[in-house]
Amino acid sequence: MISDLAFDTPLLLVALIALPILWWLLRAVPPAPIRRRFPGVALLLGLKDDDSQSDKTPWWLLLLRMIAVAAAIIGFAGPVLNPTAERSGEGPLLIVMDASWASAGDWQARLDRVALLLDEAGRAGRPVALMQLGSQDTGPLPLQAANAWAARVPNLAPRPYAPDMDAARAWAESLEGPLEVFWFSDGIERPGRDDLIDAFQNLGGLSVFQGARDVTAVAPPRFEDGVIHVPALRIGTTAPREVTIVAHGLDPAGIPRELAREVLQFGPGEMTAELALSLPPELRNRISRFEISGERSAGAVSLTDDSLQRREVALISGTPEREGQILLTPLHFLREALEPTADVLDGALGDLLMASPDVIIMADVAQLSPEEQAGVIEWVQDGGLLVRFAGPRLAASDVARAQMDPLLPVRLREGGRSVGGAMSWGEPKALRPFAETSPFFGLPIPDDVTVTSQVLAQPDPMLAERTIAALADGTPLVTRAALGQGSVVLFHVTANAEWSSLPLSGLFVQMLERLAVSTRPVNPAAQDLDGVTWVPEQVLDGFGTLRDAGARPGVAGADLAEAPLSADILPGLYAGAERRVARNVIGPETVLAAASWPADVPVEGMTVLAPTDLMAAFLTAALALLLLDAIAALWLSGRLAGLTRRAAGILLALALTPMAEAQGTTDEDLLALLATTEITLAYVETGNARMDDVSRAGLQGLSNTLWQRTSVEPAPPIGVDLETDELAFFPMLYWPISPEQPLPSAEAYARLNTYLRSGGMIVFDTRDADIGGFGTATPAGRRLRQLAGPLDIPPLEPIPSDHVLTRTFYLLQDFPGRHLSRDVWVEASPPDAEQVEGMPFRNLNDGVTPVVIGGNDWAAAWAVDASGRPLFPVGRGFTGERQREIAHRFGVNLVMHVLSGNYKSDQVHVPALLDRLGQ
Repeated sequence: MISDLAFDTPLLLVALIALPILWWLLRAVPPAPIRRRFPGVALLLGLKDDDSQSDKTPWWLLLLRMIAVAAAIIGFAGPVLNPTAERSGEGPLLIVMDASWASAGDWQARLDRVALLLDEAGRAGRPVALMQLGSQDTGPLPLQAANAWAARVPNLAPRPYAPDMDAARAWAESLEGPLEVFWFSDGIERPGRDDLIDAFQNLGGLSVFQGARDVTAVAPPRFEDGVIHVPALRIGTTAPREVTIVAHGLDPAGIPRELAREVLQFGPGEMTAELALSLPPELRNRISRFEISGERSAGAVSLTDDSLQRREVALISGTPEREGQILLTPLHFLREALEPTADVLDGALGDLLMASPDVIIMADVAQLSPEEQAGVIEWVQDGGLLVRFAGPRLAASDVARAQMDPLLPVRLREGGRSVGGAMSWGEPKALRPFAETSPFFGLPIPDDVTVTSQVLAQPDPMLAERTIAALADGTPLVTRAALGQGSVVLFHVTANAEWSSLPLSGLFVQMLERLAVSTRPVNPAAQDLDGVTWVPEQVLDGFGTLRDAGARPGVAGADLAEAPLSADILPGLYAGAERRVARNVIGPETVLAAASWPADVPVEGMTVLAPTDLMAAFLTAALALLLLDAIAALWLSGRLAGLTRRAAGILLALALTPMAEAQGTTDEDLLALLATTEITLAYVETGNARMDDVSRAGLQGLSNTLWQRTSVEPAPPIGVDLETDELAFFPMLYWPISPEQPLPSAEAYARLNTYLRSGGMIVFDTRDADIGGFGTATPAGRRLRQLAGPLDIPPLEPIPSDHVLTRTFYLLQDFPGRHLSRDVWVEASPPDAEQVEGMPFRNLNDGVTPVVIGGNDWAAAWAVDASGRPLFPVGRGFTGERQREIAHRFGVNLVMHVLSGNYKSDQVHVPALLDRLGQ
């Protein structure tokens, strides 16, 4: 080795000693012959020169040759830059990787280091097994050649969970040595790691590879005192550090946005920090995840569920508040149950409906005015949840007696039922266990929850289906019915403790949570999730990317709450019947600690420079220098003079040939030749370079679409000057309008009118449909009226639904470009045009409409660059790409219409076509 340079065959460098000998041998070169013109050559015949003189090779040519020979010698010696020290180990090699979320930050460096180890093992002829902890097989170790594993390394990816150390230890203990183990650790201390270290050491030598990159993670946020608290953790350096926490969510249009961004400061020596984020309720409820900016790992992402989204609940009571008797007020227990987890709204019903709350709770409200009832019905049908509690007023009213009330899930019987009193029919009734179809299924029922009074439901075939909670004797206690996109729920008891002890128990709060009235705790317990199979909607990969869960199976509630993350339970969003739960890599109680290693275990980093083989570079340089030497030798010998003259002649001929060919051809002839050889689309040159470039790119994109989808194969589009160019060669002109566009001359207008009368079509595009429709007082619209005034344009009408343009090639209903306006105008149909029964087209527009006028900026939607990629965005996401596709289809219809006229609306050919198809 010489510094960072090593050689595979260093003995070949001895050949460098021969360079001085080569210098002496190569210094002479025959001199170039001297050309002299002398007529008396005969006088020189027979003369002899007794002294001979040889010319010396120039020093620079000798140096060039010496460098070329030295480069070849060094190249054949096998130079390698940054060579790795060969390991002395032999026998089978086992490479294991934690491959957890904490490895994602420097994953590529880990793969590069694994590739170097495999390359080294391949040169040593050692069999290799490569395993990721958490996916190891229980069978024999898959030892293979190193190059077989090297092909699979790029496909490896980190997992969004930590490896099971106990399972890994059991697997390691089942292996048979001797094995040299290389362990790629994520640097996090976990229970059971020491036992796994002992198991690996018992197999043979153990070496650890661990990156120096800090590991940063974010814990689930919590909402306290109107502020979102986002905890963050780190391991690695103890120096002060700033990280940026970003909140993501959907805007009102359903588009993912960055909703908030704040800097979180880790102080000196601090391994945990917390960000306090104050956001308005509307913004807070839209947050779907928090993540650390710049960190690519599942631990740097914390998904949010219903626990962070505090719902707005409107409370309405049918009876006034009782001063000094707060426990008897209908809304007291509801406030106590909802205020910790929801935003409670008070006020008149009409004002509350305007605030659009998530839930409206009515306690003993019997009658509503027609206006109030209509407003509540509309609100529920749009997705609202109406929860009603019974009471004396509802029991004494005639609501839902004779017929069904839309704001009650069932019909009610007159009066009520009283149990457990002196004049009652029996003891207070307990609750029956909740059925599996009930949203309350799995909730434990306390023994002290009893009911003494209630309103009864009328027997009905739908009653059993709408009952979601019942008393021990089967009497409905809570009923529910759907109304539009929302639902109506009725508790057949009061919201206070007058008719039951339910509001005094924790079951009352749990039932409200199951109905999605309030939010949930950040870390739900197993009993909160038990009894429900939670279906994954979106899951995180090891890099923290949120992906669709696809067809992954559901997870039992107890496992979702308590089981560790694994290949079966990935971090992500899980949906139940009434709510969604987020399972994150980092939990509220997670603590990160750096891994510690025994003194006898060597620990290496990831930042090793890969060796670079320089043989090809040196040999290529030697070959290039020898080629240069050959050229220099030819030049010194005078043999390049004739070649130089011939090359100059060839270049001059190539330069003069196009000029000679063009001498007898005028610009008009060239334009005619280009336009008539093939179908050519043209645009009007407006003098605005930017607009003309868009028109050219748009017609090029439309030409590409015609090539791909139709039998029309247009030539590249051409820009025409209205003042000088002939227009008759072009079937269609695209004319974009700008407010500053100059008016053509009288001769240009005469040429345009001749073009329109002879069957040509002009597509006027004001490009302003996003700010105004046709005929509005936009600057481009006013300029269009000035430009089109001298033209012979027939009466116009908005393009009808059965116009031939809607079906020349594609069946269309809209004609968008970059904008979506339907204001597209064509030649008006004759006054006597009628729809013919049994025929799909009207007998109108016999021929091509001379003008098409719109403002949808079609050229921008068609425009492509040199590689065929769209130049301008259209719409948003999939909807925008669909809009671009329809714009291309409209362009195809335009060209097919101008080429085929009213062929599609001509019914004369229908019998002949049908007869031909029958044959």
